[in-house]
Amino acid sequence: MSKLPKVDRQREHQANERTFLAWLRTSIALIGFGFALTRFGIFLRQLEISLTRERFTNNGLLNSENLGIALVVLGILVIGVALYNYNRAFWQIEKGDYQPNRFMVFMTALLVVIVGFLSLAVMVRRNPLPIYNPPSPQNYFED
Repeated sequence: MSKLPKVDRQREHQANERTFLAWLRTSIALIGFGFALTRFGIFLRQLEISLTRERFTNNGLLNSENLGIALVVLGILVIGVALYNYNRAFWQIEKGDYQPNRFMVFMTALLVVIVGFLSLAVMVRRNPLPIYNPPSPQNYFED
């Protein structure tokens, strides 16, 4: 049990909970952004098919759908690591020997930077949609 007064321990536990909730919000944002990115990629693919009337050509491994899936997976991993970090901090506060761990902060920041660079690559690599030229009206009325 901790040697800190009850009020100080309570403040430390509340700070620990706020930190956990901040990580949870971050993971929800990553999951939401990944879901939106994946859906937007599907929308772009459908738009390209409807405008060009051609079969969709896959852009390989680096596309918005895969990037969105990676963000969702990253968000889920952040939840797991945040829960582990919260529990570890809880017991360290109870024992009175809290040791801050910056590993989670650095790893999450590094992963988000990597996904950010991949996002840039997807945006730069994106082929512009061709201009759709509908057939002339005279072809509609010929028998």
